[in-house]
Amino acid sequence: MNTSRTVPVVCALIEDAARRVLVAQRPAHKHLGGLWEFPGGKIEPGEKAEAALRREIAEELGCEIEVGAALAAVRHEYAELTIELRPFVARLVEGGAPPESREHQALRWVTAEEMATLPMPAADAPILAEWAAMRLR
Repeated sequence: MNTSRTVPVVCALIEDAARRVLVAQRPAHKHLGGLWEFPGGKIEPGEKAEAALRREIAEELGCEIEVGAALAAVRHEYAELTIELRPFVARLVEGGAPPESREHQALRWVTAEEMATLPMPAADAPILAEWAAMRLR
């Protein structure tokens, strides 16, 4: 168990019209390098989760999103830190710039089935399960 503080983080399950989700591959030199994740980042002190998500997506992907439904928060302890991940379903703003990789090795639009085959951080597993169940409703 680590003794570090908990880091609040947001992430977006950005859906397209075909109900695929945008995933981003972490840079090889960073923590969990090479794994695929939902884009997002740290929430700054005093910042609301939705505002943090819009800011992080603009910084990392150069695009704007409409933040939709919140999914259940996930607390996950890694050896070196604990994160509290706050996921949201989102869509790109119509007519806006397409996402571009500014901080990740690669970006991919994937179906739920394709996502299940990608190596992803352990913290993303319950988020993926909730999103997949939500799609079936």
